[in-house]
Amino acid sequence: MRACAMVVLLIGIGPANAAPPPAFTTAVKPLLGHYCGDCHTGESPAGGVGFDRLTEATARTTDRAAWQKALRQIEAGVMPPADMSQPSQEERDTIARWISEFALVPDCSAGERPGRVTLRRLNRAEYDNTVRDLFGVKARPAVDFPADDIGYGFDHIGDVLTLPPVLLERYLAAAEQIAHEVIFIADEANATGQRFPGKTLPSTGQVTGEFGSPAKAEFIIRIQAAGDQAGPDPVRMAVRLDGSDHRIFDVPNRRGDPREYVTHIEVAAGRHTIAAAFLNDYYRPDDPDPKNRDRNLHVRHIDVVGPIGLPPEHYPEPHRRFFRKPIDPQADRLSQRTTASELVKPYASRAFRRQALPAELDALMTLFDASRDRGESPEQALRIVLSALLVSPSFLFRIETDPPPGAVRDLDDIELASRLSYFLWSSMPDDDLFQAALAGQLHTDEQLVAAALRMLRDPKARALVDNFAGQWLQLRSLDSFTPDGKQFPDFDEPLRRAMRRETEEFFWSIVAEDRSILELLDADSTFVNARLAKHYGLTDVEVLDNDPEAFVRVSVDRTTRGGLLGQAAILAVTSNPTRTSPVKRGKWILENLFAAPPPPAPPNVPDLPEATAQKPLTGTLRQRMEQHRADPGCAACHKLMDPLGFGLENYDPIGAWRTFDGESEIDPSGELPDGRAFSGPGELKTLLREREHDFRRCIAEKLLTYALGRGLEWYDACAIERIADRCRDGADRFSVLVAEIVKSPAFRQREAPADR
Repeated sequence: MRACAMVVLLIGIGPANAAPPPAFTTAVKPLLGHYCGDCHTGESPAGGVGFDRLTEATARTTDRAAWQKALRQIEAGVMPPADMSQPSQEERDTIARWISEFALVPDCSAGERPGRVTLRRLNRAEYDNTVRDLFGVKARPAVDFPADDIGYGFDHIGDVLTLPPVLLERYLAAAEQIAHEVIFIADEANATGQRFPGKTLPSTGQVTGEFGSPAKAEFIIRIQAAGDQAGPDPVRMAVRLDGSDHRIFDVPNRRGDPREYVTHIEVAAGRHTIAAAFLNDYYRPDDPDPKNRDRNLHVRHIDVVGPIGLPPEHYPEPHRRFFRKPIDPQADRLSQRTTASELVKPYASRAFRRQALPAELDALMTLFDASRDRGESPEQALRIVLSALLVSPSFLFRIETDPPPGAVRDLDDIELASRLSYFLWSSMPDDDLFQAALAGQLHTDEQLVAAALRMLRDPKARALVDNFAGQWLQLRSLDSFTPDGKQFPDFDEPLRRAMRRETEEFFWSIVAEDRSILELLDADSTFVNARLAKHYGLTDVEVLDNDPEAFVRVSVDRTTRGGLLGQAAILAVTSNPTRTSPVKRGKWILENLFAAPPPPAPPNVPDLPEATAQKPLTGTLRQRMEQHRADPGCAACHKLMDPLGFGLENYDPIGAWRTFDGESEIDPSGELPDGRAFSGPGELKTLLREREHDFRRCIAEKLLTYALGRGLEWYDACAIERIADRCRDGADRFSVLVAEIVKSPAFRQREAPADR
């Protein structure tokens, strides 16, 4: 479903006519039958659109998407095909006007439907953020998870988030990693180590190192060694502590095959000397075998690991946070179990994003008992419990129960808390939100909006930058953008980072300062550091002289740099490695600013040829693209995209301003299909601002999709219209957009699955 028909708006249908739309039965249906009936009727209509099945009664509901698809094809001139009988312009306008003024005007008389979100797991960003907020750990284990599938432009859509076997394996490994980071045990894994360099011992002698212990404790000694074997016996090595042999090893491996020899030593408090000693020197220079004349010990290094089992003076923060009530090592088993259960219960409730059930706690404590029965300590047993908690479906999935068939139910406060937190923070509810939900104070419009506004002021709301804007604006694609090094030698990793950071800071300023979303189309400022300022030719940013890495807001000329279309990150992800791409840039505008992607390219249409050393191209890019559009199969689509892209030709593939492309002067002019002309990005943005309400609809559609974690349906059009209207009435502030989303039935309710 698309909430707006931007293709129509861009080509000049203009404001709705005062007269009612044409009659479907007498004015529109006969035209469709005459010009489209050969291909779009019967059992298998072309493109899946059968006009013999589409009716006026369902045009504004279940058939809305089909009519929108038809509108794009008709107005773009793609249909009917060039070799078929063509309608007159008046006939085209009749069909387009009925679709745009009737079929695409949602019927909201019955109110808004909530729809239904598919059960979905946490995606990678949500997983990492949730364990961070749950335990306070620094681990980011989801970096090793498989990439999340993308649907409707985002990677957290329930319908596409699969659970492959490899992900189950990664969940288990991540759970163990997190449990070890949360519960600190003074074992080998957490012990510090010292390494002492080794050397070759050609005769009896030793390699030494000195270490200390604050108290009586165990240490692990690891010596990597090899030998030159000679005589009847293997090389022998003693591990000595403070001059006394602790253990003697045979070292039968040769110089090219060093091996590790390990022993455990208990030491008293104080300083100690550890040594690897060569015990059995052998030298017989007259041996007939040259390889059997000299026995030597080669010590690569000595590692001393410890102390082990000695509690640290200061436990890590996640450990202190979990053990708010220590387990008494002298207490009996039952008392220790009771304390462990008290420690686990609040974490289980927070992890499950609801009150943990008694049966769930009993199951977790059964694991604790089994671990203790195996002789493990309470801390080791609690690691097992936390690992189980982190692989529970109640943690990995956001679960909402369905209402009875045919019914709609209000989500409870706990469910709304999760929807809010994963919408705005990509993470679990914090204590304030969770406690408000438990107290039943998170279900009225006022309560939801107040909670959302508080959350937008929290630094965790930067998740909207990373996970909403990063995907909506395709900033993540910048990581794989690799311009030609010979043509663009100034492009480097610092510039790539600065390009992305500019757009992130710009979007964050809209969120954090509650500014108008229309600034995304056209603004009088942006954010730069010294590297990006140089790239843009900004020479008067004095503050950057003191801190070149800092990003600061700077004023810009609206005709060149204002808004997203003047930012290097956007211009780069819509370019090719060797040249700009007016097609990609025009398509980006249609898709991401107006939610109206152009019709798909016909099959087997070749790409615009690229220049090579063996076959240089002649003519400007504009001339070559005009030749490309000479193909009737290409012209219909490109007449929508290309003019928009040509308006941005003053920007090279890495977003630097230019007036020449090689020896050819840039022509940044364009003309939309309705005849409106412009020259350069400033005039292009002026035309786009004339359609600002369509941009409101677009961003409302994108943000609602992101908030719900599902694709929008035909019945969501009413919500989009309401949200866009309220946003306009609220001075287009970002907070108004969020407030209207969280008040919507789609966000607050859930309907039963549709009958199949």
